[in-house]
Amino acid sequence: MTEITALLGIAAAICVGAASPGPSFVMVARTAVACGRAQGLSAALGMGLGGLLLAIAALAGLNAAFAAVPALFIVLKVVGGLYLAYLGFRIWRGARQPLDVSDSGAADTPARNKNHLLLGFTTQVSNPKAAVVYSSVFAAFLPAAPSLQFDMAVAVVIFIIEAGWYAFVATVLSAQAPRNTYLRCKKWVDRCAGAVMGALGLKLAVSAVER
Repeated sequence: MTEITALLGIAAAICVGAASPGPSFVMVARTAVACGRAQGLSAALGMGLGGLLLAIAALAGLNAAFAAVPALFIVLKVVGGLYLAYLGFRIWRGARQPLDVSDSGAADTPARNKNHLLLGFTTQVSNPKAAVVYSSVFAAFLPAAPSLQFDMAVAVVIFIIEAGWYAFVATVLSAQAPRNTYLRCKKWVDRCAGAVMGALGLKLAVSAVER
């Protein structure tokens, strides 16, 4: 397998994984409709940085580490699952709180954007399924002796795919019509989002214990 073919295979597989619904999509979608485009894009950038970190870890041998120390993967699933469940609880708990969007420009402060960037990053890297997907895809497509240029190209492509997809989601869902719909149904949208996020997190944590 040539490096170009391997790069295309990795890119295609990660595109499918990024577009699949999961905790990352829930978080970015809710951020975009609740807080606006700037903070949605900050969360998308965090997703891209999280994907970049997972790509670097996979290139460094994450799959081999899981195979050598199975307990490492179990710990990752429990901790990551509980973190996602915690995020779901926070969303659920805040469902009844009113959202003030009377001055959306003032809300887009650097501090708030930084907070959502960090939230996007931690949501991405705390999802153990993402780590498994990356390590499995890389194990399947990586050449036997990849060059440094290939590794750098993979990292750049992964960042572009992850950040680009979630930036698209944030841009679409931060439009006025989706935001107005969200504001009318905030309590139930937040409860649904919180329940989905919490259920996904608990399922991951429980599955680790049941192994």
